[in-house]
Amino acid sequence: MYDAIIVGARCAGSPTAMLLARKGYKVLLVDRATFPSDTMSTHHIQRHGVERVARWGLLDRLLAIGGPRITKWTFDVGPFALSGNPTPAGDIDFDVCPRRTVLDKMLVDAAAEAGAEVREDCSVTDLLQDERGVYGIVGQSASGRRHTERARIVIGADGRNSLVAKSVGAPEYHTRASLTCGFYSYWSGIDLEGVELYPREGNAVVAEETNDGLVYIAAGWHRGEFERVRGNLDACMRAAIQACAPSLAERMADAVRVAPFKGTADFRFFFRRPFGPGWALVGDAGYHRDAVTGQGIADAFRGADLLASAIDAGFRGCAPLETALAGYQSERDEAVMPMYEFTYELAKLEPPTAEQQQLFAALRGNQPQIERFLGVVAGTVSPRDFFSDANVASIMRPRVTTELPLAA
Repeated sequence: MYDAIIVGARCAGSPTAMLLARKGYKVLLVDRATFPSDTMSTHHIQRHGVERVARWGLLDRLLAIGGPRITKWTFDVGPFALSGNPTPAGDIDFDVCPRRTVLDKMLVDAAAEAGAEVREDCSVTDLLQDERGVYGIVGQSASGRRHTERARIVIGADGRNSLVAKSVGAPEYHTRASLTCGFYSYWSGIDLEGVELYPREGNAVVAEETNDGLVYIAAGWHRGEFERVRGNLDACMRAAIQACAPSLAERMADAVRVAPFKGTADFRFFFRRPFGPGWALVGDAGYHRDAVTGQGIADAFRGADLLASAIDAGFRGCAPLETALAGYQSERDEAVMPMYEFTYELAKLEPPTAEQQQLFAALRGNQPQIERFLGVVAGTVSPRDFFSDANVASIMRPRVTTELPLAA
């Protein structure tokens, strides 16, 4: 009998297992994959995620495997670009963009070192449930051997298509249809510093440094373009880069793509109720949005922290478990809703409005506000705060002042 069984051992599941094991709980962490292994990802760990890794005592490990520290962001709006280092998260003023082959292995190892039992190559095929709720899992090894395990709580960290969520009928809310499709790969031989973002009408391109001197480049299109793009990936990717980011296209003249493309059109927006009798959800299993803002990994880390604390409070009797988990849901939703809405607007791939164009123009030369704007995209500044009437007025005011006629 375990205190917790966690289904899924990547960016949400392994940290949750690690944190619960560190608190002394008996934890089983299972995943159908073996590690190291790859998975589809934006790769980007925003600085608020890096700051959480530092609090967990894993920063040195992350820096050893995560590629260069990213301290320069360039947000290209077409006529000009806004560049700087986004608002820090505490003492952390950089991001990293590690390959998932190395990141997920690091997290699984940290969970095991904390005392969690890790079973790789183990698929969960069903949950054990009765009238009181969930009380365990049915697992199957690669050899086909079936087994059952029981726990006080089963946690689904198994992604947007979560078996746990489906099995318990977790209700969804704030749902919206997928707006985009996207593909990415890795190239060698590109001169690039930090991360470059190129949002355009009908397209978006992002390029950033990752491990081993490689550059990760992703492109997005409207959802309806998926079949066309998938049918001619290399040409469509190069056309998107040329249209959105001609300077990047020039730097790719002699670059070599070193891996196949990966991509999806499944960027549906949803929240799921993340708890019920004997179960909980974390990471993409609990809520999901478009990848255009690259928040998934850092959000998974936040969710792991919040959920582990809630379970600990419930198990120790500080509050009824249901009350503690309801608090987890409330804290999660409050933390992510502003970025959820901001992501939805960016995912429309619409041209900037006249008001947005004026705001971008007014930001030029205002480095503190440029870095606050970049902090919105990085998740360290609330979109509601930055785009508030008062802040927008403070940005626009110098521009208005310079346009007034000089006194006689």
